[in-house]
Amino acid sequence: MIKGRLMVPGDKSISHRAVMFGAISKGITNIKGFLTGADCISTISIFKKMGIDIEMENTCVKVNGKGLYGLSAPKEILDCGNSGTTTRLVSGILSAQNFTSVLTGDKSIQKRPMNRIIAPLTLMGAYIKSNNGFAPLTITGSSLHGIEYNSPVASAQVKSAILLSGLYADSSTTVIEPAKSRDHTELMLKKFGANLNTTKTSVTINPCKELFATDIDVPSDISSAAFFMAAATLVPDSELILENVGINPTRDGVIKVLKDMGANIEIIKSNDEFEPVADIKVSYSKLHATTIGGDIIPTLIDELPLLAAVASMAEGKTIIKDATELKVKESNRIKVMCEELSKLGVNVVETEDGMEIEGTNKLLGNVTISTHDDHRIAMTFAVLGLISDGEIKLDNKNCVEISYPGFFDDLRKVNI
Repeated sequence: MIKGRLMVPGDKSISHRAVMFGAISKGITNIKGFLTGADCISTISIFKKMGIDIEMENTCVKVNGKGLYGLSAPKEILDCGNSGTTTRLVSGILSAQNFTSVLTGDKSIQKRPMNRIIAPLTLMGAYIKSNNGFAPLTITGSSLHGIEYNSPVASAQVKSAILLSGLYADSSTTVIEPAKSRDHTELMLKKFGANLNTTKTSVTINPCKELFATDIDVPSDISSAAFFMAAATLVPDSELILENVGINPTRDGVIKVLKDMGANIEIIKSNDEFEPVADIKVSYSKLHATTIGGDIIPTLIDELPLLAAVASMAEGKTIIKDATELKVKESNRIKVMCEELSKLGVNVVETEDGMEIEGTNKLLGNVTISTHDDHRIAMTFAVLGLISDGEIKLDNKNCVEISYPGFFDDLRKVNI
């Protein structure tokens, strides 16, 4: 059973942004609760290569910012590792610098679509060369113009790249989305002194002379906490309290869907300062099927593989739709989840924009899961391994280092 209390590591999205925005602000930004996963370390490494002094001690990070125009030309290629957030957001900043730089990443990053940021940044006046729309990206900084951009996808990474360029533009820049994506960039830029106006699905940023350092307390990552919510929901007699979890409304779709499926989830303590946070109590429950689609998808896009796994133990057929974005994550998560759930005896059908999962009451064991080096796939099947008939092996456990270095230790800690 899953018992006790747990504080999962800091939010990945917020950790990335705290370093980036601190680097282009005037003064010292102190970050507490920083996520020390490989992705966020890539962000630190990149800004160090551009002359920013960054000190790190455990989960405390001090960024000595040099202002909007304080970055120096890097002497080597900027390696984003496995981080799409780093690649896309930093592209927005680099588009306005007075030097040329090259951004690249691992094999996964070099397969992820970059035209979605190249197109709007080019409209603003940026000069970006790519490998047919993929990394490596060669970015030559230039004078930027404000635009109004109707984004074809609800993507916080696309929106953020444009807004960061908008800081440097000659007039206001507006991004309009088909649905509201996570808004960490907007909230944090305001904290650093930027001038933004938001509506339900649009954001307008005004040019900025300077950002000013501030301190950031990073809440625990709801995407990481979700694995333990699922574990406590699926394993009989479980009861777990997850502490200080970020419950930003643009990220809390996983809680809403789990509740809709019958999960026992209770918010027991909350506060709302810079980002809304809460302690969350989760206990075992029997689940039923649901349909996941529409505007809720951007609020749980990273949790969809996990929800597909949870659906395998829910009564009835769960339908996931409007989730084409899953195909261009660290892996094609629609295809991978269908293939790997099938190994466990789950009746699952891949669709054009999602999947259909028929619930069962028994998962086969003694199988090896192909993680495709995708951290969320690995953690998802580690959770299912708690309730399978035999051992579920992972072909690469180490890929969890990308977002949750201590995941398996924490899982052992609460698995009584």
